[in-house]
Amino acid sequence: MKKVFASNNLEFNDKLFDFVSNFKSQGQVFVDGDRNVIKTKQIEGVVVNVKSFRVPNVVNKIAYRFFRKSKAQRSFEYAQYLEQHDIGTPKPFGYFENKDIATFKESFYASEHLEVDLTYRDLTFDFNYPNWEAILRAFTRFTYSLHQKDIHFLDHSPGNTLIELNDGDYKFYLVDLNRMKFGPMDFSTRMKNLSKLTIHESMVKIMSNEYAKVSGEDEDKVFSTMWKETQDFQERFHKKRRLKKKLKFWKK
Repeated sequence: MKKVFASNNLEFNDKLFDFVSNFKSQGQVFVDGDRNVIKTKQIEGVVVNVKSFRVPNVVNKIAYRFFRKSKAQRSFEYAQYLEQHDIGTPKPFGYFENKDIATFKESFYASEHLEVDLTYRDLTFDFNYPNWEAILRAFTRFTYSLHQKDIHFLDHSPGNTLIELNDGDYKFYLVDLNRMKFGPMDFSTRMKNLSKLTIHESMVKIMSNEYAKVSGEDEDKVFSTMWKETQDFQERFHKKRRLKKKLKFWKK
């Protein structure tokens, strides 16, 4: 198994590698999803979070073996990039890959496990959450800081930003990092980057107002573009879901 660590702490790294090597029998399940499994374990006083990525399909087994970086490697390298640019993300510890001479098998990404107060998704469910609007505005400023640093987080969705409240000194941490681009973004791309976050027009209005304040853009332009991108994303999302239901029906 290929192993890459962030630090030179040999004792910690050995225990981390043992956890990954025995992933099925060690640790506590945190997420047991269709695509990925996440487990946690305390190592040297630190709660470690290890994400096991689903074994790729036949095409990607070849692609990840010879042509593309694995999701685990990208997650690790992007986390290091975020750290270097003062963007919050759980501390990266390493990544691991199982592959043979011909194909790619499986990969793992290890990082610090953070206990936080909420995610952006919680804001979409509870409009009465204490300081709800202040948190939403702070999140918008955080997103603007990503854009200003040329960080295009492609999976900027409700569950992928963790939030610490810290008595009003809000801290934001990005997770699920394997899809990112880096480089200047035009106005349309920035607005589209905010389109997956909420279905609520009221939230888009607040985010538009705050984004206009910090960016200097016209607020009406920001809102109309962001809301259109949000509606377009929802239409594509539901169209895709309907298509999947039809395919499942015809497979029966």
